Amino acid sequence: MAFIRKKRREQQLQLYSKERFSLLLLNLEEYYFEQHTANHIQHKGSQNERKIRGSLKICSKSVIFEPDATSQPIIKIPLRDCIKIGKHGENGANGHFAKAVSGGISLTFSQVYFIKEHNIVAPYKIERGTMEYVFELDVSGKVEGVVETLLQLHRASCLDKLGDQTAMITAILQSRLARTSFDKNRFQSVSEKLHMECKAEMVTPLVTNPGHVCITDTNLYFQPLNGYPKPMVQITLHDVRRIYKRRHGLMPLGLEVFCTEDDLCSDVYLKFYERQDRDDLYFYIATYLEHHVAERTAEGYTLQWQRGLLSNYQYLLHLNTLADRSCNDLSQYPVFPWVVGDYSSSELDLSNPGTFRDLSKPVGALNKERLERLLTRYQEMPEPKFMYGSHYSSPGYVLFYLVRIAPEYMLCLQNGRFDNADRMFNSIAETWKNCLDGATDFKELIPEFYGDDVSFLVNSLKLDLGKRQGGQMVDDVELPPWARSPEDFLQKSRDALESDYVSEHLHEWIDLVFGYKQKGRDAVGAHNVFHPLTYEGGVDLNSIEDPDEKVAMLTQILEFGQTPKQLFVTPHPRRITPKFKSLAQPSSYNASTADTPVSPGEESFEDLTEESRTLAWSNITRLQLHEQHKIHKEAVTGIAVSRSGSSVFTTSQDSTLKMFSKESKMLQRSISFSNMALSSCLLLPGDATVVSSSWDNNVYFYSIAFGRRQDTLMGHDDAVSKICWHDNRLYSASWDSTVKVWSGVPAEMPGSRRHQFDLLAELEHDVSVDTISLSAASTLLASGTREGTVTIWDLTAATVLHQIPCHSGTVCDTAFSPDSRHVLSAGEDGCLNVVDVQTGMLISSMTSEEPQRCFLWDGNSVLSGSQSGELLVWDLLGGKIRERIQGHTGAVTCMWMNDQCSSVITGGEDRQIMFWKLQY
Repeated sequence: MAFIRKKRREQQLQLYSKERFSLLLLNLEEYYFEQHTANHIQHKGSQNERKIRGSLKICSKSVIFEPDATSQPIIKIPLRDCIKIGKHGENGANGHFAKAVSGGISLTFSQVYFIKEHNIVAPYKIERGTMEYVFELDVSGKVEGVVETLLQLHRASCLDKLGDQTAMITAILQSRLARTSFDKNRFQSVSEKLHMECKAEMVTPLVTNPGHVCITDTNLYFQPLNGYPKPMVQITLHDVRRIYKRRHGLMPLGLEVFCTEDDLCSDVYLKFYERQDRDDLYFYIATYLEHHVAERTAEGYTLQWQRGLLSNYQYLLHLNTLADRSCNDLSQYPVFPWVVGDYSSSELDLSNPGTFRDLSKPVGALNKERLERLLTRYQEMPEPKFMYGSHYSSPGYVLFYLVRIAPEYMLCLQNGRFDNADRMFNSIAETWKNCLDGATDFKELIPEFYGDDVSFLVNSLKLDLGKRQGGQMVDDVELPPWARSPEDFLQKSRDALESDYVSEHLHEWIDLVFGYKQKGRDAVGAHNVFHPLTYEGGVDLNSIEDPDEKVAMLTQILEFGQTPKQLFVTPHPRRITPKFKSLAQPSSYNASTADTPVSPGEESFEDLTEESRTLAWSNITRLQLHEQHKIHKEAVTGIAVSRSGSSVFTTSQDSTLKMFSKESKMLQRSISFSNMALSSCLLLPGDATVVSSSWDNNVYFYSIAFGRRQDTLMGHDDAVSKICWHDNRLYSASWDSTVKVWSGVPAEMPGSRRHQFDLLAELEHDVSVDTISLSAASTLLASGTREGTVTIWDLTAATVLHQIPCHSGTVCDTAFSPDSRHVLSAGEDGCLNVVDVQTGMLISSMTSEEPQRCFLWDGNSVLSGSQSGELLVWDLLGGKIRERIQGHTGAVTCMWMNDQCSSVITGGEDRQIMFWKLQY
């Protein structure tokens, strides 16, 4: 998975440099400055004198000598343990050797580490006692400068206060960076134009490498100060797919660049010294990407995940990336949940809910007895309180899982030692049990548990990881009985992650880790409170003046682990699975005619019809204009079509209702109820009555058979803006700030006694209501107001479910998805917004350069009518506009689509109705 690919990439770079040396041999927060070809002179003056050829590395806290012969160990001498540093032979130190050793550097010290002898990764060997080593540089003229550098770094290492050490080393580093600049001879092309250059560090797990960043009109470059592991890192801007600002060391100084779409392993992670440099570089690349790559948000990924376009695994990868988690930063490594709770059975039954871990609780709350003890301590604790003394993700936990594939990282983190053999990652079941019962163990998993690379479970490197108390050597990880092999374990783990149970409950875990239960009162209620320092904003390092305290605080936080950035502040939507899909299917994708019943004879063709709809929407970009007719004197406001498709009824701001024959292409009737504009229309079941809403506050019922008005509902105090009908109920929206629900059947014959409509409910708003739509089963209603608010109502109780400020201007149109899980709204602000019905969360937002006045959609794709008259086809899941189709000469104001989604009729401000057909 991510870390393993990262590891292999670094190994490839090491092949490039032909070195055993690695930045992981340095201490944490240590820098590698320079190297010199040299000989290590052993046993000088004796019969056993020998020269060992190699490379001397000067680092900020140590001197490292890497012999060319892999049989010889790498030597690491901490500068703080040095007693004397100087030219060999000066100041009375072995003076009689001075002439014999040209270009010699003498180090006298009390402790030395021997590493990777015979190129075997193992715990470091330590030798103590006063010793002197002599290193002879190939270029003797460099000796004085190297000695001066070592003396300066030695002074820094020996300062009493850690903060002072850090400050002095930082000053030395910045001085070196200031004396160098980016080598522009390394540009890929002489025609490249330099945009900016600055200082930064390239971040890899546990280490950072200082150098210079340069960006041109075509490439991003990083040139390491030390030329390691290669002289240049180059990324072509055209290949960049994603870019994220990052927190690094709790400071907003990081930038991570990806040339892949679905990978946690980035191509470069940079940490800048100045926030402005980071922001400037981000702006330049982001501006470039605007023309090439669609920007993705957590909400956009949520819609893709809900609709099944992303797997659970892919969705968690994206959430981790958006929440500042990176495989380059072990203190913020991607976090994945334990999903299986059964590691003892011989078979893994994914159909049994008892097989799974309770995803609604953090690991620390899974054991009731342990939780009670933790809560007792929590109640007695002074502020700031926390329930868990350790985190669910930290560098130590990550390397606990990955020690078999990344042993050098563990040795780096633990000062050259592996952990105690009995505390190693020995068994899946044992680790899970400890997470349930251990007093301080609350760790979650990492992505590798759901990947396809088994190397972290197998001791393929034949590492000596120690002997357990029972006498057995630590080797491969012990698997649960239900796993026949490491490959089988990962496959079944993936199956569990993608199972129906996890799909139905994963949103609960997301609420804990990335969502609204991460902080505050909801976190307390969910027993999900960690140490305050682990949260973003938990400490302001800039406010800490004492350098010692600042360094200590930063070290504590990075080693302890960090909580992800909070992505959601409202409950996360549930995934749409077959169990939770609405069984009710609308017979039309036009909300105002969704009530039209399907006759018994058509029910047997339901699957075929659904298939034809899917096919039609997949080809919606092939919509072609078939014919057009100008039948009104003002803008068209509503369209209704008879079941047979032969008669088209339209309303207009010219105050008329028109009946147009599609067969004869003739206007058959023109009806006027008042001198005020009509705003919408619909056909009642049976195609005998047309209902029209009017700006004169009334709703009119027109009998087609008798050719006259048969009823008038005077139900509002201002213009009626939109009407819907379902199951003998009329829903009317008005500028008087109400939506009213009426019960009743209009009089069957004109001239007979008028029917009394009964007001069943009045849904009050603060401002004018401009549009409404019904869910497929008509149990929910969505309303859009003049001030941009979308409200979702429960019609069974006439109560508000959610009120979402979606737009900065008038809401032009709303509609439920066919499964009633989402509401789409189009606004005057040019935005198309998708809201999750269950939670009220805004899960997707796309913007166009002009208002979209009306639309049709199938839950995934949208056909919208724009202010300019174009028809736009949107891919909501892909986050892009797929097609622009020329249409009206003024705004598209209303749309209708047939059941098979193969024919569309649009009306516009140009007074025309246009007939469109799909051309397969």
